[in-house]
Amino acid sequence: MNGKLDIQTALRNNKTILKGNFMSPPFKLADITEDKSSSILELMIMSSSPGTLDKDKFKINIEVDESCRLILKTQSYQRLFDMQDNARQELNVTIKENAFFSFIPHPTVPHKNADYTSINYIHLKKNSTLIWGEILTCGRKLNNEVFLFKKIHSISNVFCDDKLIIRENLLMQPKAIDLSSIGQLEGFTHQASLIFYKQNINHEEIKNTIYDLLSDKPHLNFGVSIAGENSIITRILGHHAEELFDALNEINSFLSGYVLKNKSKESV
Repeated sequence: MNGKLDIQTALRNNKTILKGNFMSPPFKLADITEDKSSSILELMIMSSSPGTLDKDKFKINIEVDESCRLILKTQSYQRLFDMQDNARQELNVTIKENAFFSFIPHPTVPHKNADYTSINYIHLKKNSTLIWGEILTCGRKLNNEVFLFKKIHSISNVFCDDKLIIRENLLMQPKAIDLSSIGQLEGFTHQASLIFYKQNINHEEIKNTIYDLLSDKPHLNFGVSIAGENSIITRILGHHAEELFDALNEINSFLSGYVLKNKSKESV
């Protein structure tokens, strides 16, 4: 199946609205904004398919217009089913001047023999804000499908004013690489990452707060690093998808509140 989703936002009376969208199966889009007076637009990507199937090719385009605030969510875990060939998704995000974009999707769960490639292109302006998360699991533990997928390849490219500032390149091939070995997952089965970009803030303070939030979770192993001048990257290892999902959402809640509160002060 070739599926496509386009999302465009605009600012109207200081509120972010859905300017336009296009969907083809299996994609659906829902407006889940609870506070209709809020300047923030919250959307949820939904699917009529139980998951990603063999030879699926998906393309998602998101444009966050100037000064817009968009929070994007997913409906459920992304399941990658048994494949003879492979599946692929490309996601393109444009975050314009003074815009805010947050996306913490549900964990990806590869079934036995899954072969999946995900490529993300994120284009920022210097005064944009990005919160971007990803969670990859070992597969269906209760079905004894731990690392029985063929390949998971996830690439995220983040550009600021057309200059590449971050590149995440994660390749997992259990038959070629022992994922439990030193330098790999070392006994952990699930991993998460979060990229945060924002200029003109105290990145050291933000990094320390994220560290403190994760320090209360004894079953996780993590690292928090400042990348370049305006970015923070958090990596987490664990054993349960829900635990990692909750951790990323906790960090996202803190970062969103911090950024949007400061934006509100700036607009007064």
